[in-house]
Amino acid sequence: MQHILIIGAGAIGGYLVRELHAMYPSLRMSCIERSELIPGATKRLQDLAGTAVRLYDSVAAVPAGVELAVECGGHAAVTQHGEACLDAGYDLLVASVGALADQALYDKLVAAAKRNDRTLLIPAGAVAGMDGLAAARLAGIDRVRYTSRKLPLAWKGTHAEKLCDLAAVTSATEFLRTDARQAATLFPQNANVAATIALAGVGFERTEVSLNADPAANGNTHLVEVEGPCGSMRIELSNKPFPDNPKTSMLAGLSLLRVIRNRSEAVQV
Repeated sequence: MQHILIIGAGAIGGYLVRELHAMYPSLRMSCIERSELIPGATKRLQDLAGTAVRLYDSVAAVPAGVELAVECGGHAAVTQHGEACLDAGYDLLVASVGALADQALYDKLVAAAKRNDRTLLIPAGAVAGMDGLAAARLAGIDRVRYTSRKLPLAWKGTHAEKLCDLAAVTSATEFLRTDARQAATLFPQNANVAATIALAGVGFERTEVSLNADPAANGNTHLVEVEGPCGSMRIELSNKPFPDNPKTSMLAGLSLLRVIRNRSEAVQV
């Protein structure tokens, strides 16, 4: 690649700028951020990558030649910039997968990808085994269940506070059992994993989700259980947080980097 667009200049965006500049010193990087945040973000990103990176406030302002757009700016960024990226002729890698629980937005992005002969890319993010789940789907899947366990404080400031008294939780407590669409809608900062599992597997309505506050949780724990004609799977992860953003798993940033690198690798796994 010669030119990449990164949407969002926060912790993940800065991480990608730093790592990509170290791997590919000649790579041009454009970055989109809200106009009021550009001055501070410009200095921070240029400290990481010098003149290799430039900041803009819209897709229309980005110079020509971009081959891939990488969204890591949150659900609002997918809504604001996703279709414009595809219409501009970029493939689009979406980190905030939970935004695609909005069926109207999902349909709009898929339509834009098709009419521009572009690809909407979904990374594995903070979970593993999505290749196996997607493969199993081809034979049919009977059941997919996703269980999320986090410390009670990790749910603070979310819709969980309306469902249980987090301060009073002394043992593992399930506060919501629902489908992936509702989970991703109610917990936009916490349920990207549920949306990824749904898209890889049996869809939003058929993907069962259990959200739990657990004082004994070892970090952010994800459990995916799959049953179908090809057998059963049990995938469990206990993720460490991203150093610059404790609300995001480190694996989420690494997953984006892997997808980007794979585009230029002779061997892709």
